[in-house]
Amino acid sequence: MYEFIKTQIRDQIFEIILNREDKRNAIHWPMMQEIDQAVNEAERAFLEGKARILFIRAEGRAFSSGIDLVSFIEDGNPLGPQWRENLFPTTFFMQNVMNKIEDSSLPSFCIMHGYCLGLGMELALACDFRIIAERTKFALPETRLGIIPDVGGTTRLLRLVGPSRAKEIIMTGGNVDLNDALQWGLVNYVVPRDELLAKAEAVAKEIMLSAPLAVSYAKRTINDMLDDRGNLKIEAWAQSHLIRTEDFFNGVNAMITKNYPVEWKGK
Repeated sequence: MYEFIKTQIRDQIFEIILNREDKRNAIHWPMMQEIDQAVNEAERAFLEGKARILFIRAEGRAFSSGIDLVSFIEDGNPLGPQWRENLFPTTFFMQNVMNKIEDSSLPSFCIMHGYCLGLGMELALACDFRIIAERTKFALPETRLGIIPDVGGTTRLLRLVGPSRAKEIIMTGGNVDLNDALQWGLVNYVVPRDELLAKAEAVAKEIMLSAPLAVSYAKRTINDMLDDRGNLKIEAWAQSHLIRTEDFFNGVNAMITKNYPVEWKGK
């Protein structure tokens, strides 16, 4: 059914498994569309009483190296060749996928190892719980490409760690120290790689001791109390300008050619 992800249900845990190992699970348009479909599938499984928890994890050496910019730029966009001139439909589609994860009836876990960068980290931020392996590279490096996190990353990061820490993480674009991430509430647990799945399963089993509707309503109640979806429109507005700048093209070229540091033009 899927080409770039896998799904399975075991012990009432619905798993979405990123499966683009040769690209370090870089997320391109088809993978994002498949994640969208899989979340719908998970919701149906919940309604049918087959699943109570959603895991999002990955095969291979990394959870996700982020957005596959080369694919987005070279392979085109199903919304049309002029997608950069009107970025809003593209941004809103990807934001809606993340919103669907955040709004899901199932408590969601993002289980990360190796790399969790950019769009991969935004996917993690949309989940209810984040469990990460030691030594994982964890960052939102968009500003080093001349853009910002615009798929809910800025909004959800601000909610979790506050404005000062969010500015530090986004403006530097560097790796977040995992001990700091734990202290700031950005992740729930940091564990050795070989204990990663077991830790997630242990927490999931604790949740499943509670009544399913009570858990679902608790999630929705807390989310609604923290509702900041209006901020997503601000992310989209900023990115619609940045995506057309010379700095963005220079940043992407530097990423592809490994020609650092970037000579930023400020335009």
